[in-house]
Amino acid sequence: MKGRPSSRKQKQTDVSATLSVRIQPRASKNGVTRMEDGSLKIRLTAPPVDGAANEALIKFLSDTLSVGRSQVEIVSGHTGRQKIVRIGGMNEADVIQLLNTARQ
Repeated sequence: MKGRPSSRKQKQTDVSATLSVRIQPRASKNGVTRMEDGSLKIRLTAPPVDGAANEALIKFLSDTLSVGRSQVEIVSGHTGRQKIVRIGGMNEADVIQLLNTARQ
C-alpha cells in the first residue's frame, strides 16, 4: 500500500496559562488582589447579569496582559464567582508577573 505524504503540518503545542480566579462583580473599580491563600481575586465594575461580568473579565485580562480577547477563555465557572481562565500565548509565570505589576 502506497502512502501519501500528509499535507497537514504537525501542530505544535501552544503555550498557555491556566488560572483559578475569584470574581467580585459590582466593585467600585476594576483591579486585582492576591488573597491570603495565594489565589487571585479580580474586582470588576460590571454586574453579574447576562454574562456582563464574564465579558468584563475577558476585556480586563486581555487589556492587562496585552493579549487579544480571543486568547482569554473562561474554561469553567461561567455562572459562578470562582472561575478557571486559560490565557493563550503566555506561560503562567509571565501572567502572574504582569498581574502582580497591575496590582501596584
